[in-house]
Amino acid sequence: MVPLLRSAGHQVDGLDLGLYEGCDLGSGIEDIGARPPADMRDTEPGQLAGYDAVICLAALSNDPLGHLNPEATFSVNLEGTLQLARAAKRAGVPRFLFASSCSLYGAAGSAGVAEEAELTPVTPYGETKVLAERELSLLASDDFSPVYLRNATAYGASTRLRLDIVVNNLTAVALTTGEVRLESDGSPWRPLVHIEDISRAFLAMLEAPREVIHDQAFNVGRAEDNVQVRDIAEMVRDAVPGSKLSFADGAGPDLRDYRVDFAKLNDTFPDLKLAWSVRSGIDELAGFYLANGFSYDDFTSSRFVRLRRIQELLSAGLVDEMLRRRTSGQFPAPACRVAHEVG
Repeated sequence: MVPLLRSAGHQVDGLDLGLYEGCDLGSGIEDIGARPPADMRDTEPGQLAGYDAVICLAALSNDPLGHLNPEATFSVNLEGTLQLARAAKRAGVPRFLFASSCSLYGAAGSAGVAEEAELTPVTPYGETKVLAERELSLLASDDFSPVYLRNATAYGASTRLRLDIVVNNLTAVALTTGEVRLESDGSPWRPLVHIEDISRAFLAMLEAPREVIHDQAFNVGRAEDNVQVRDIAEMVRDAVPGSKLSFADGAGPDLRDYRVDFAKLNDTFPDLKLAWSVRSGIDELAGFYLANGFSYDDFTSSRFVRLRRIQELLSAGLVDEMLRRRTSGQFPAPACRVAHEVG
């Protein structure tokens, strides 16, 4: 997102806690300023004075991590978001773009859900997104415009790679083990969207007239990329020569099962063209992994799975149970593991 915004002429600075320092594949992390690590739960208006917009991407961002300590998840995802938003409003920042999630639709099933649908989250992560949107809406005013981008499940190559999201994970599994193994029966529906397309949507809403986006929620993704998990697995198998598809013993359906309607995004921003398909994203990921020598040791390390990295920092006493830093120094490099875990 940072290079995309900068290429469009925007000045971008970052505020980050630094939990995932060194969790990179390849080179090219964009410089977001030489600030010390900062927790958004402690944000003060002075840190945000003079900015035209705040983009809130920070969260404990997947379901296993959310279940590790639901109290910490609510502290970061809800209280932290609201602290950041209130500080932005007091600092006179007119626009606040919030990275919400389609996961707040939870168990909506196979009928495509639009923004006005009932919200039925099934995880702490989804619950925090629902509550954050509601509380942010109460802050909306003539001088403060929150916007809620309900992103589909992300995928795609990036230097700060994540393997705890389904497309990235299954592609890595296939390349390093020769097997695409599903822990569910593959029947649930998932909406998917490439990280570059998410970034394009944020740019569009950053530059849109206030009346177009003020206190509005937008599902972010493409209708074509509402797919079942087994379809993703089959695309990965076809993209990685020699790989095979298998299911865990007793694999059943996942509670998270939903399709999403993206008509509002398309109608409101007709010139916004989301460019990536799931299959092209799988090809991109496979090439990215190969170009950077991605190995089985990388796959089993804590470097690219957020839950493993957080557990590592907790075990080392570098963060407390609420995931507040206990050191102002740089965290040590992620370690490797030997256990074999697949998506």
